[in-house]
Formats: sequence, structure tokens, C-alpha cells
Amino acid sequence: MAEGHRSRLRKRFAEEDIDNMPEHVVLEMMLHGVIARQDTSAIARRLLEEFGNLAQVIDAPIQDLMRVRGMGEISALHLKLIPKFYRRYQLSKWDKNIICNDANIAGDFLVHKLIGYTNEVVVVLCLDSNCKLLNCKIAFEGSINTVHISIRKIVEIALSSNASRVIISHNHLSGNALPSSDDLETTRRIHSALNYVGVTLDDHIIVADDDFVSLAQSGFFIDNM
Repeated sequence: MAEGHRSRLRKRFAEEDIDNMPEHVVLEMMLHGVIARQDTSAIARRLLEEFGNLAQVIDAPIQDLMRVRGMGEISALHLKLIPKFYRRYQLSKWDKNIICNDANIAGDFLVHKLIGYTNEVVVVLCLDSNCKLLNCKIAFEGSINTVHISIRKIVEIALSSNASRVIISHNHLSGNALPSSDDLETTRRIHSALNYVGVTLDDHIIVADDDFVSLAQSGFFIDNM
């Protein structure tokens, strides 16, 4: 009976629009490949009851997922890999010769680059004089609401990449991409340090979910540098 149910569910996913399916059904299907001979529908419902919705399940810490009855390390890791696989899927669509000469291009790339991170991270994009992307590096990773930045390390990353220009970025997990006063002050300090070694800071882009704010586009660099 269980295998018959799984077969019918696979057929349903092949024929129907996943957007119209209940979240417990979607989550159940995600678990089929890693949990055998258990009622994955019941496990999916327990996960949603514990965490709230599909996104909150996948974003939950792995140890919390493993505490739900029926979940083990492998099934928890499977769920945690979903946003990481999606990030690689999205990034694989980008041409390797990216030209970041526009805030919208850089912002769109960074939105995809930061998919799935559950802590604040800082990204450094190193560009040549024609704004071609030379290197994209996750420079720092912090906690859910803060990240420590070493300006010296950002300068070292730029110089080691032979960058003429740099774009920095970090994510706001609050869902609000507007810069804080600390974000603005840090931008000034990074701009000054890079300028001292002959590297131009083109932008600081703050990402929140699928939204972003470009400080260059908002006029910050004109008014404050």
C-alpha cells in the first residue's frame, strides 16, 4: 500500500503544478528519496506543525530537524541541501564572463549568490578595469543578525585578485534591504581603504530575500565620498 501511495504521488508531481499542492504534500515528496518504509506524510505534517511552513522547515537548524520523530541525520541534511542546490542551479545560468557595470546586473547576480544563507555573510566581487568579474568570494560569515568585517582582508582580497574595482555585498535576514547607519559607516571606511591602494569601490549592495538596495544607485557615493 505504501509503495502504491508513493507511485501515485510521483505521478501527481509529474502531471500537476506544484504551486497548487499543499505544503505537506510537497514536503512529503522531498522526503521520499531518503526515508524508506516510513509514513513520510506523517513526518511532513509533524515538521510543518513544529516549524510553521515549508521555508521555516528548510531553514531550521539541522539539530532541530533531527529532533522531529521520523527524521534522521541523512533526511535532515537532504532538506538543508535544497537551497544550496537551488543556489548552484541559479548561478550555473550566469555566463562566466559577467560584466558588472550596472547595479541591476550586480544586484541580480548577488541575489542568486546569497540564496539559502541563514547567517549574515559578506561577499566581495573583484572586477577588472572594464567591470568584468574576476573573482567572487564569501569573505565573512557571521550570525543571524550581524557579521564582523575585516577591512584589511577586503583589501587583501582585492589586491590578490589584481582587481581594479570592487563591489561589496551583504545580506539582511530581516527581509529589509535598507542600509543601517553601521552599513553606511563601514562603506565609507572600506571606500577609503581601497582608494588608498588604488582600487575603486563601485558599490555596496544589500540583499534581502529577492530584493536588493544599491548604495551607488541611491546616490550615497556621490553625496558621502
